[in-house]
Amino acid sequence: MSSLSTREARLRRHRRIRGKVAGTAERPRLAVFRSNKGIFAQLIDDREARTLAAAGWLQLKDFSGNKSEQAAEVGKQLAASAKAAGITACVFDRGGYLYHGRVKALADGAREGGLEF
Repeated sequence: MSSLSTREARLRRHRRIRGKVAGTAERPRLAVFRSNKGIFAQLIDDREARTLAAAGWLQLKDFSGNKSEQAAEVGKQLAASAKAAGITACVFDRGGYLYHGRVKALADGAREGGLEF
């Protein structure tokens, strides 16, 4: 009996979520990727297969704080980028990660920046 690795289990959860969540031009999908050092997020129109806005921890300049605070800043940055692109609402795709910690901090930062989901 084989058990799944952590990455395989996350990808399985992500595939299950993607069967239910899809983004459009009016309401794109907010996709989250979490690495060991940082976090990335992008707004995707799945019908056209286009990224409409993106933000990541590498774009933060002179930031000091823990990774949850970093994720909140990335969420705010993504919301500002979305506002510039004329996007106000989205659907949240947690990418197979638990809605906890850095993923939740990013979502709260995006909401604080003006995105609705």
